[in-house]
Amino acid sequence: MRPANSSTASWLAAAVFAAAMTIGGGLAAAQSAPDSENGRYSMTPIPEGVLRLDTRTGTVSTCTKNGAGWACYAVPDERTALDAEIGRLQAEVEKLRGQIAAGPTVSGKIDEPLPKSDPLKKEPKVAEGDRKIEIPLPSDQDLDRVMSFLEKAWRRLIDMANRVQKDVSGKI
Repeated sequence: MRPANSSTASWLAAAVFAAAMTIGGGLAAAQSAPDSENGRYSMTPIPEGVLRLDTRTGTVSTCTKNGAGWACYAVPDERTALDAEIGRLQAEVEKLRGQIAAGPTVSGKIDEPLPKSDPLKKEPKVAEGDRKIEIPLPSDQDLDRVMSFLEKAWRRLIDMANRVQKDVSGKI
């Protein structure tokens, strides 16, 4: 082996530098490739063509081949509709909160409090000496209504039994 002189060493250093630049340049070129070659879109085959997902925006499109070439159409996004509805409802809530904060808008409101007991409700009476609870008995009108209901129910039951008996005897 002979010792390398300075011209050979400089030539060797230049070759190594050129090789490093070639390899580094290839990596830089791969990083600055167009979006379609850098994996921005993810393609999935479907029976009609291809389903395309834009990995940056999340937009989904269906791409089909027709006579003029390939055409891609955006798939309707439910998320957009849901976001719009959420925004509308939030605006409505804020509007209602503003109305509540503005003050009472109820007409006919009275300032005195309502009575604590219901005047139509019958409370059981307490006998003074015995401290027993008296339960009010139903009125004659209440009994008449119950009896009328039971009579109608009984007649309907008898009529239904007669119809069933006629249907069965006619088929035998």
